[in-house]
Amino acid sequence: MKSSAEHPWSVGDVAARFDLPTNVLRHWETVGLLRPERDAAGRRRYGEDDVVRIAVIQRSKAAGMSLEQIGVLLDDGSAGRHQVLQAHLDDLDRRMDEMRRSKAMTEHAMQCSAHDIAMCPKFRQGVADILARF
Repeated sequence: MKSSAEHPWSVGDVAARFDLPTNVLRHWETVGLLRPERDAAGRRRYGEDDVVRIAVIQRSKAAGMSLEQIGVLLDDGSAGRHQVLQAHLDDLDRRMDEMRRSKAMTEHAMQCSAHDIAMCPKFRQGVADILARF
């Protein structure tokens, strides 16, 4: 059961707290990620459960998930949930590897005295896998 009766926040209140434009919350509702209750005048009223869903959506988007993937994540009855989550984990692993390589290259560039960093042999090792395609 939603707890909007305890904390009936308006779309403006919630948007301000999350530093989001109100149209983002409305869009998330349109695509089925949110289902805020309505008051007698038809205005959206967000409860605690809605606020938690918004936090999950924000964290998932920051991690690179699409709204479609987030929809599967939040749908406890979705048959494809584990496949979507595994694909996301695989993508995170790939991106984390890329970030580690980029960090190592940047750290080397900070220490390297080469005038043209792209000519530095150690720096070039950081892109050797990409260069191997040619």
